[in-house]
Amino acid sequence: MIGWLDCAAGASGDMFLGALADAGVPIEVLQDAVDSVGLPERIVLRAEPVTRHGIGGTRVHVDAPPSVTTRTWRDVRALLPDDERAHDAFARLAHAEATVHRTDPEDVHFHEVGGLDAIADVVAASAGIRHLGLTALHASRVTLGSGTSRGQHGRIPIPAPAVLALLAEAGAPVHGGPAEFEMCTPTGAALLAAHVSQWGPLPAMTVRATGNGAGGRDLPELPNLLRLVLGEPVSRAPLGEAVVLEANVDDLDPRLWPPVLAALLDAGASDAWLTPILMKKGRPAHTLHVLASPDRMPQVRAAVFTHTSTIGLRIVTVSKHALDRETASITVGGHPIRIKLARDSGALVNASIEYEDAATAATALGLPVKVVLARATAAAADAGLLP
Repeated sequence: MIGWLDCAAGASGDMFLGALADAGVPIEVLQDAVDSVGLPERIVLRAEPVTRHGIGGTRVHVDAPPSVTTRTWRDVRALLPDDERAHDAFARLAHAEATVHRTDPEDVHFHEVGGLDAIADVVAASAGIRHLGLTALHASRVTLGSGTSRGQHGRIPIPAPAVLALLAEAGAPVHGGPAEFEMCTPTGAALLAAHVSQWGPLPAMTVRATGNGAGGRDLPELPNLLRLVLGEPVSRAPLGEAVVLEANVDDLDPRLWPPVLAALLDAGASDAWLTPILMKKGRPAHTLHVLASPDRMPQVRAAVFTHTSTIGLRIVTVSKHALDRETASITVGGHPIRIKLARDSGALVNASIEYEDAATAATALGLPVKVVLARATAAAADAGLLP
């Protein structure tokens, strides 16, 4: 089972708990987790059905007695049960607050985020995710809101500095959104940072359940809901990202193209090829196409400018599907010749004799290359290396 959070209305601790409860986690599971914390005060969770813009959801209230205790990260850590994710969430909060206030994480005073309700949110959320048995939790970009709010030290800009620090460290995509309110709280950001493993749109899945966790406000701009979608992952062909660099060239000596293509491959290109074209005024030309991985793009781009006469490039990001590959070897006349094998879901679907190896063997044996290729193909078939 995997999950995806739609953070179009941001995230907070109570919205997180509401989404879990609305998706089917019994409120007793969340309550038991809160009761396991070594707190002198009794905290009670209540689930209330509500609607936001006509969409039904669950709002979880965290009823805690008033407390004037200001806890440090040392204090909170001593209270938390043996729960790695809960510790991770509060540790992230401590480091984010320390970054904002320029102090040591151990000495951070959790004012707004260190109250009883925040401890309950973090511990109960971890228990709810564990109850669902999720193998991965994904999330959309996070709406943060705008404006200002009042905190322990006075007016605080929105997004709160701690929220930005938390989501920056987690690599989360964010935006302000349409509402001039605090849409993502520090506790919500910490829960996202601790539990989300991948950010992006809804992943491929067979949907099994959904849950809507409601925030306290019913905003006019959008439904104030944190949506949780649960389902089984759908197998898809593995896709990778690549870039294609292109340039139209009409003033390069055609005899230079073979060394240009070789230089591009030496620079790390996965492939390079030419397409004959006709440009303005009837000038014959070529379009140079170069396929490369994103990490090799700077070197490949430099090679294009170094070895050709172009002064500009088009760069397009594409998805690339590559089969699993391996290399085997056979011999012809005592000379080794490599064979590239391609598999799809474990099944052998293609085999290619390395031409350069065959040509080298042909020279050494005094045979035509076509004869060595034929013998290599036969040897590969005998070895069971052909589809």
